[in-house]
Amino acid sequence: MSQRFPDVNSYIHSDDLQPVVGDELHLETSDSTSLAEVGVLFHTGQPRSGTFMVRDLHAVCAYSEVPGLEVLPIATALAQYPWLREQYSWNLISPEEDEITRQVAEAAPEGFFLRVRAGEKISLPYQTALYMASANIAQRIHNIVIVEDGAALELITGCLTHQGVQRGLHLAVSEFYVGEDSVLTNTMVHSWGAEVTVRPRAATRVGRNGVFNSNYVSLRTGADIVSNPLTLLVGEGASANFMSVILAEKGSRVNTGSRVELNATGTSAELKHRGVSTGGQIIQGGLMIGNAACRAHVDCSGMLISHDGGAFIESIPGVRSNHRDAQLSHEASIGKIAPEQVEYLMSRGFTESEAVSMIIRGFLDAGISGLGAELDAAIQHIAEVAAQGL
Repeated sequence: MSQRFPDVNSYIHSDDLQPVVGDELHLETSDSTSLAEVGVLFHTGQPRSGTFMVRDLHAVCAYSEVPGLEVLPIATALAQYPWLREQYSWNLISPEEDEITRQVAEAAPEGFFLRVRAGEKISLPYQTALYMASANIAQRIHNIVIVEDGAALELITGCLTHQGVQRGLHLAVSEFYVGEDSVLTNTMVHSWGAEVTVRPRAATRVGRNGVFNSNYVSLRTGADIVSNPLTLLVGEGASANFMSVILAEKGSRVNTGSRVELNATGTSAELKHRGVSTGGQIIQGGLMIGNAACRAHVDCSGMLISHDGGAFIESIPGVRSNHRDAQLSHEASIGKIAPEQVEYLMSRGFTESEAVSMIIRGFLDAGISGLGAELDAAIQHIAEVAAQGL
């Protein structure tokens, strides 16, 4: 289904610019509009604890407004902290894993380092943006996030192209470390031009009684996305919750999954995929591996709005038990919008488009609670766009 790996040399991937990194950033109105679409806000009084942004090939903004939350460009952090390179960098993901990791490892380090110090609970979300403002850019990103013992952070990351940019390449390696009794909620929103190829690689390690919540929303899927993050639950009582909401429009291909290894007693995990195709191709996956007394569930659901042009949804949830006390389950379903549902809502005064949007929104929300404002707005956007494709 996926295209072969593109030639990085056919994109702009290095230049001689020397960006100034700080807390002052000039943005055009069109930049702000594109960034706001993925939950990255630049206005007075924004409900954020700080901002980091890569624009095209370089970090241009990096600051934290709260004590206990340290933010640096990854190159600066690696130079400043030898322990970061020794203990964390390329520790969860090998630079030789595949062509994507090799490309990122060979490039000059770009990306962010975030550290929440032990016991600090950051009350406002921190926002990061990996932004292609120019066409034909090849971003090669490496991020490291450390949430120390007893700490908490909500991270919002927008990965996107400018609204006028169609072609690009985004390669990203992200390593997340969640300490004992810590909570990391990571919400990622993608919005890509029609000819953008996206290859993220991510891995997360969760300690005793730690909690990792991962939300992924794809507003504009670009040409080709392949993602299969790894999560290691290594401490007793560690847990992970995953939710993905994907809109695949005509010409797009999305292959997304998640591999979770439950390696300690009392660990638990839940994965929910929601995919809507209005002409694109979606493969939903997920593999839970029980290596101890644990609980896990995978739920893959899809709604095929249009089957024109080779559109399809394929759901492949999986479980593997290596321990007799592992309790693992999975389910998958793919359906369509029932005409009687639309007719009922129209009889109550809604237009056809409004009725379809409400039905899709209900499908996307099914079984999902506690949506934040940014995630709620993104899901509503998907429902409205999908309704137009009926």
